[in-house]
Amino acid sequence: MYFDIREPKNRPDATTVLLSAGLGGAAGYWAPQLAALRARYRVVAYDQGGTGRNSNAPAQDHSITAMADEAASVLDASGTDACHFIGHALGGLVGLELALARPERVRSLTIVNSWAAAHAHTRRCFEMRLALLKHEGPAAYARAQPIFLFPADWLARNAGRAAREEAHAITAFQGVDTLHRRIAALLAFDATARLANLGVPTLVVAARDDVLVPSLMSEQLAAAIPGSRLHVFPWGAHAVNITEPEAFNTLLLEFLDSHADRQSRPAAHH
Repeated sequence: MYFDIREPKNRPDATTVLLSAGLGGAAGYWAPQLAALRARYRVVAYDQGGTGRNSNAPAQDHSITAMADEAASVLDASGTDACHFIGHALGGLVGLELALARPERVRSLTIVNSWAAAHAHTRRCFEMRLALLKHEGPAAYARAQPIFLFPADWLARNAGRAAREEAHAITAFQGVDTLHRRIAALLAFDATARLANLGVPTLVVAARDDVLVPSLMSEQLAAAIPGSRLHVFPWGAHAVNITEPEAFNTLLLEFLDSHADRQSRPAAHH
């Protein structure tokens, strides 16, 4: 297990925000949010099993349930009773599962460019990425990754940054088996029938130009979660928290601050 804690200055009683990345899995994905969040909250970010600095390779039958259990373990290890959970894509699925299975651990939930069940278009994208990995290898997979994450004009303006991130993606590649198991887990996940039971304040964030996850999926997700709030950015693509960090952070802090003092819902007893 690997996690990082950023304590806010002069706020000893600050509530905790837990950050969960997407398929890449690494805590570093959230770098554009750390300073803004740390000003008001205790921030915990972690590398998911088999990614980054976490050497715990996922089991062959890996699942989103197992990833939610891992997130709960991070809360335990970091001394956190309940958190404001923020998840991107796969990380959003983890947040959904955690909030549904252990509502007492979640004060609020923010889901970014995610889904209740993978759309046929999203499946096509993952199938093509896996085909590229199989036939061309990790370097080609890493080179194609920005196409699914960023707007074309942003990539054109940030060619140097994209090249550096590509090099890092190759160096820190999580491994073929790990990637296959993580993709299989996210494609198998389907929370559709349980969303009406979600009682956690929820913000659903999407980008209209997301190539990987159609914003329609976020709209349907928000419609199915009681009392949720939906915000669709007109531009920014799948990694909108990176391409539009100031607007994203403003939205996020406004939502978190509105639920800063909320206590998590007690677990149901059966």
